[in-house]
Amino acid sequence: QVQLQESGPGLLKPSQTLSLTCTVFDVSITTDYYYWNWIRQPPGKEMQWMGAISASGNTYYNPSLKSRSSISRDTSRNQFTLQLRSVTPEDTAVYYCTIGLRASIDYVHRGHGTQVTVSS
Repeated sequence: QVQLQESGPGLLKPSQTLSLTCTVFDVSITTDYYYWNWIRQPPGKEMQWMGAISASGNTYYNPSLKSRSSISRDTSRNQFTLQLRSVTPEDTAVYYCTIGLRASIDYVHRGHGTQVTVSS
């Protein structure tokens, strides 16, 4: 079964850049037809799709976050990474990496999630 593991800082200050890495086990991130997504859930709010990178390396972003987001990958480490610039307290959320068949909030598997808090 595919396993995904998020890693990154748990606490940031406003205006800093969040960098999260997802390490994938048991399937290559270059496997055809798969999309590797980032989603997040702020406290008391619905899950939000942030963006994705495809098996071929194409990237897709939520328009509301596109100006601050970058998704990249390291195929040698079987990892993909989210960078979110100029964070604010509104970016406080549990962040998940997922595998799906589309660049969307829907997924087949997801990681356990990592809490990110933005506070001065």
